[in-house]
Amino acid sequence: MPSIAPPRRATRDAADREELIDAVLAASRALVAVAARSLADLAEDVTLAQYRVLVELAARGPLRAADLAAALSVDRSTATRMCERLVRKRLVHRRRESADRRAVRLTLTAAGRELVQQVTRRRRAEIAKIVRRMPGDGHAQVLAALHAFAAAAGEVPAQDWAMGWDLHP
Repeated sequence: MPSIAPPRRATRDAADREELIDAVLAASRALVAVAARSLADLAEDVTLAQYRVLVELAARGPLRAADLAAALSVDRSTATRMCERLVRKRLVHRRRESADRRAVRLTLTAAGRELVQQVTRRRRAEIAKIVRRMPGDGHAQVLAALHAFAAAAGEVPAQDWAMGWDLHP
């Protein structure tokens, strides 16, 4: 009995998907390197995971540990441990709700907010240098693809998390 070959289009689509995954992985390595450099220059004792907590609190405002854990896709105990370290570093503050004394909200301190702003400015400047090196004729397609990727990943749109801060000096 002859074997049935998959349609050429299906094979091509799978190859295109694999190539796209490889390209996103390469871009993500570059972006992680930019993030690590931006953070290391300002706060050597804050890890990328801890910084992600700060960004989530900046984006979403005060959160319960359970909500933060869900936003980070980690266990509640992991989120709690990260926040404990950030409280000791005076970047996060724990606040009890007046209506329910058992409920604790996590918020950024002024120092935590300032760190997010400084790192964002540095990352933006470094990314701007990279974008200037890219050919200009494909910017619209890259922009559309990056918006679609961020939306598919569940990222909060930048205008929603900037909270009115002037992050663009």
